[in-house]
Amino acid sequence: MTSPPTVAVGSTAGGHRERDSGRAKGIVAALAVTQTVGYGTLYYAFAVFLVPLAADLKTSTTAVTGTFTASVLASAALAVPVGRWLDRHGGRALMTAGSLVGTLLLVAWSQVQTLGQLYAVQIGIGIASAACLYEAAFAVIIAWHTPGRRSSALLALTVVAGFASTIFLPLTGWLVDQHGWRTALLVLATIQALLTTPLHAIVLRAAPRHLQTSREAKQPAVRLRAVFTDRVFWLLTVSFTTNMAAISIVTVHLIAALTSWGHTATFAAGTAGLFGILSVAGRLATTGLQRRYRTSSVVAVIFAVQALAIGLLPFIGRNAIAVIAAVIGFGLGFGVSAIAKPVLLADRYDTRRYATIAGTIVVPMTIAKAGTPLAAAALHARSGSYTSVLVTTAALCALAAGTLWATSAYPRYRPETTDVQETPS
Repeated sequence: MTSPPTVAVGSTAGGHRERDSGRAKGIVAALAVTQTVGYGTLYYAFAVFLVPLAADLKTSTTAVTGTFTASVLASAALAVPVGRWLDRHGGRALMTAGSLVGTLLLVAWSQVQTLGQLYAVQIGIGIASAACLYEAAFAVIIAWHTPGRRSSALLALTVVAGFASTIFLPLTGWLVDQHGWRTALLVLATIQALLTTPLHAIVLRAAPRHLQTSREAKQPAVRLRAVFTDRVFWLLTVSFTTNMAAISIVTVHLIAALTSWGHTATFAAGTAGLFGILSVAGRLATTGLQRRYRTSSVVAVIFAVQALAIGLLPFIGRNAIAVIAAVIGFGLGFGVSAIAKPVLLADRYDTRRYATIAGTIVVPMTIAKAGTPLAAAALHARSGSYTSVLVTTAALCALAAGTLWATSAYPRYRPETTDVQETPS
């Protein structure tokens, strides 16, 4: 008799690893495209539509801006339910549906005639964004990558997607100038339809179980109640929320502050425009440094640099060179939390619960993003200058640095686990 051919176990495992590595790279590449397009069409383009939309609907820009705030808050409200879905079912169906709904809502937006209709569309866009933008993409990447490769994968995604505003703000502006805002929205909807929904449907797949860490594979999934009673979780929540608040304040108020100190609008806008490039530089620096130092320590130092830079700005703000130096110092931390938060949460807790845990932190972060610029405007109106606003912003950055640094004092997390039956499929 002829013996059946033998298959080397090692070569089979190696083949699986090679195949999974190739698929993981394809997923990162696909998500880099979909996040760039998604943020460009569903988020950044709003700023270009603000003035012509208000004029056409015969309302104020403040009223139209309120619809954008409603969109952001709707996204925050869905963060935890979306996280639970991602933990149980993965990202393919949800992200495909979210990008498809986003496309349809862009078309609906092009047809609005009243402020009420605009509110309905923007709330829908907020819901679609929760399903198909960064947090969902991060959950997919965390599931597909081992701890040693997560940082590089997240960096690749966020570096590419970081150019969404650079690409879509001028593109949308040109479309509005040439064809009007309604036609511009239809063009953006076409781009969204061609590049996001198909990639989500075709490329995304559930991650193989062998990519779980050995620690996770040996035990049931962590209890969420145990995570929410872990002091480090709340330190991380405070740190990333206060940092988001600071970034939102500076994003909205920096240009107005610089012009109030005598700088031209061109200089102020050009200086603020450095944040896009600096966010990429900050992410590259963070990813490189965390190969040698703890991620929490690296990011805490960057937050402290932000505090120093923005705290000094009111006192050196009339000097153009000093302003640029301060903006560089603050801007290096602009996109750091986007790659640090997934890494810190995945390293400390169970990746099988990652999306739910991350979604819980996203809620206060998004509320801060929506509300703190308004609070800063009220503080400016009361004090009559931007000094109090930016000193308060520096305090927020210092709090973010201190709470994140404090997490390094705690030992490695030993989670309380659920019963095996509670582990999500």
